[in-house]
Amino acid sequence: MMQKRLTGAGVAIVTPFTQAGEVDYPALEALVQMHLDCGTDFLCVHGTTGETPTLTIEEKREARKRIIKQVNGRIPIMLGVGGNNTYAVVNELKTEDLSGIDAILSIVPYYNKPTQEGMYCHFKAIAQATELPIYLYNVPGRTGVNMLPETTVRLARECKNIVGLKAASGNLQQISHLMDIKPAGFDVLSGDDALTVDIMKMGGVGVISVFSNAFPVELIKLVRAMQAGNTEEARRLNCKYQELYRLLFVDGNPAGAKLALNILGKCENVLRLPLVPASSAVAEEMARAMEAL
Repeated sequence: MMQKRLTGAGVAIVTPFTQAGEVDYPALEALVQMHLDCGTDFLCVHGTTGETPTLTIEEKREARKRIIKQVNGRIPIMLGVGGNNTYAVVNELKTEDLSGIDAILSIVPYYNKPTQEGMYCHFKAIAQATELPIYLYNVPGRTGVNMLPETTVRLARECKNIVGLKAASGNLQQISHLMDIKPAGFDVLSGDDALTVDIMKMGGVGVISVFSNAFPVELIKLVRAMQAGNTEEARRLNCKYQELYRLLFVDGNPAGAKLALNILGKCENVLRLPLVPASSAVAEEMARAMEAL
């Protein structure tokens, strides 16, 4: 199948909930439309920011179906399909209707704490289960294990449909090493808003952003500046957004993103347990920072 290259300003989109705790599909569709109108380059659906572990199979199917229909091929859609049960992930890829999905984002297995060989075997099995392009997702702060660049490169060389990595290790030295040894055509996307400029300067092709949920225009400006080689302008914007980056994560993700969206009137400030909304102190700081922006 033809691969759409996912580059530029991507958003790890939230899943809005009603006050009753149900998925707010109209609010979700309004957010998708905002990104289509703003010029966001691609959507990442059912990632960490979407509170995916708390969604039922039926909710994920319905949200996916609605988003695919609404986007209608205008921008690529990356879908989160991952976990710490290799068999279950493989089964999902083989049995779910993924028509309209352009790529898979799959997280390093969490909790089980696999070895590098275990990570390799896990992702090789996933790659064999689908023809869709696969982006690996390394986020040691959430998984408890760190996939080394050598393991990533081994997978990229041996599995033709493993085409990229969402780099969220926070370790710029490790990411730089990966850039040095990765095969040509293997894409690295920033998984950390605050490090997007640094990662793109190393050769990264874009970002899967939390910040962009509430601030898509601002994120796009920064990414376009980097794509144009205007690092000075990108760094100026990056400095301007630093306080918002911080506030988005003080009480965890997506508590900050949903708070910002609620201030903008885009969705209810509702999360599913075990996550809870950001504190009132953070809400006051967020309102001031947004007004300043």
